[in-house]
Amino acid sequence: MRGLRRVRVPARLKRGALRLTRVTPLPRTTRARRRTVQAVMLGTVLALAPATWTHAVADSRLRSTADVPAQDVAVVFGAGLWKGRPTPYLAHRLDTAAELYRAGKVRVVLVTGDNSRVEYDEPDAMRTYLTARGVPDGRIVSDYAGFDTWDSCVRAKRIFGVDRAVLVTQDFHIKRAVALCRAAGIESYGVKVVEPHDSVFYYGGVRELVAAGKAALDATLRPDPHFLGEREPGVTEALASARTP
Repeated sequence: MRGLRRVRVPARLKRGALRLTRVTPLPRTTRARRRTVQAVMLGTVLALAPATWTHAVADSRLRSTADVPAQDVAVVFGAGLWKGRPTPYLAHRLDTAAELYRAGKVRVVLVTGDNSRVEYDEPDAMRTYLTARGVPDGRIVSDYAGFDTWDSCVRAKRIFGVDRAVLVTQDFHIKRAVALCRAAGIESYGVKVVEPHDSVFYYGGVRELVAAGKAALDATLRPDPHFLGEREPGVTEALASARTP
């Protein structure tokens, strides 16, 4: 057509475009392909090894609220707040802890969560929820520096003097919690809270694959919690009051 000019593309741009679309070829030799498959298999095994470890450690320690052995302390891990109140997943953990208390399976509930800033206080929200469901305030002990599962387990042992406990959390998290608390020196049984298999549940399950890797490192390296602090007598005092007629 008249009036139109052809635009010539410089050869160097054409070569650059070809380079951008070039695909890395598959290994050509049988030996190279075998090595690639072996590398992929090794990577898969290494990625799944931490989750396999948590299953091996915790499988025999999981119980229901009805058949869990009685222990002095239940440990409830934080699971977030919504407008200052426990999220549904945290509320279900607390409901289970209250059920354990009413059934005489535990005498004290240690609530452990995040209070790293003034406007966000998981342990106090957990305490309020439990007292509204019949657990006496004097039988609830708060750990305000349970920033993750390892921190909560280590602090339960070293700060609050917990040697044996029933751990309460969702089924996708319970094995990691039991494995970490046992690594921290707490003889633990886990009571899993069963949830509908919704998007939050599946997200938690996928997240556990990554979290298991950190858990394996924590159990191996045994780092101090983000905040350790002084030993606290809250659990000992609550148990003493529970024994008083």
